[in-house]
Amino acid sequence: MPMSFIASEMSSGMIRGLGTVVVFVAFVGLALWVFNSKRNPEFAEARLLPFADEPKPDDATQEPETRSTRP
Repeated sequence: MPMSFIASEMSSGMIRGLGTVVVFVAFVGLALWVFNSKRNPEFAEARLLPFADEPKPDDATQEPETRSTRP
């Protein structure tokens, strides 16, 4: 079949439907990748990245000066 025949037969609804399928497959693939238990150590390290530039306290057992009074 020539490509011109295939292109002329595809309606805008078919193209939108195929686009929806592609996006859905990408979403499912991304969700499986994110919630894969093999990736847990990588994400555990990434969770701490916002705190990487904070200086570490001299004494790790010392409590911080400010604490929340909420239970």
